[in-house]
Amino acid sequence: MSNSRTPSQSQIAWQVGETPIPLGRFPKLMGIVNTTPDSFSDGGQFCEVDAAVEHALELEAAGADFLDIGGESTRPGAEPVSAADELQRVVPVVSRLAGKVSVPISIDTTKAEVARQALAAGATIINDISGLTFDPQMPAVCAASNCGVIVMHIQGTPQTMQNDPHYENVIAEICDHFTARLGKLAAAGIANERIVLDPGIGFGKTAEHNLQILSHIGRFRELGCPVLIGHSRKRFLGKVLGKPLDERVHGTAGVAIALAQQGVDIIRVHDVAAVGDCLTAWQAVMERVEG
Repeated sequence: MSNSRTPSQSQIAWQVGETPIPLGRFPKLMGIVNTTPDSFSDGGQFCEVDAAVEHALELEAAGADFLDIGGESTRPGAEPVSAADELQRVVPVVSRLAGKVSVPISIDTTKAEVARQALAAGATIINDISGLTFDPQMPAVCAASNCGVIVMHIQGTPQTMQNDPHYENVIAEICDHFTARLGKLAAAGIANERIVLDPGIGFGKTAEHNLQILSHIGRFRELGCPVLIGHSRKRFLGKVLGKPLDERVHGTAGVAIALAQQGVDIIRVHDVAAVGDCLTAWQAVMERVEG
């Protein structure tokens, strides 16, 4: 497909292992595989290894460019789980998938030991909602590997983040936070080309904060790293649409189109097929509009 974006939204590469992954021409989709009993959207559906693996394979077949495996719910108010429980949930899934899928596997964790064992089992990306801050050993684990790293912004913890989110300027403050983190991670041995930035939709943000973030993708991309957004089915869509959780697929796809228009690099979603179809149709029209 032709590049329908402006020069400021041009291609950028993400170094994952030995392979630079080109990003920026068309959003890539990261399929969500929750192996948790209590995730906000699909908790309990994929707790068994066989079910999680089958779901991941379905997401790949539907067009997922990455698979993100998570073993601890980070919904507002969720209670932490032990490293042992998280390892039991995710490592067998990663091990099984590593021999079956052709797309990179991401492990969604804040724990260094979970990250280390998942990498050994075949994951090549660490997706840390804390931006590598909750576990002081996480930067070292990532630095010792060639893995890609997703650095997310969060205000507080999953237990406290939605109590009273407050910013003077949400975009500027997140950009300042990312600039500081990139400096610290570079000092820890994690090069910028290995990092993707995630502003953290719903992680210590009100619905209005989320909408501001979603309308300023270019500001985050100016920091020099690819940008990932994970808005799928989230609570702010309930406020925008006035619809419950199981009726937010169309809203998720609508936001994905708005993100694509701004040059977002990766969109993390539950509904890979639906969002992928919407983006493909959008791109087909935009090719002709810009003719």
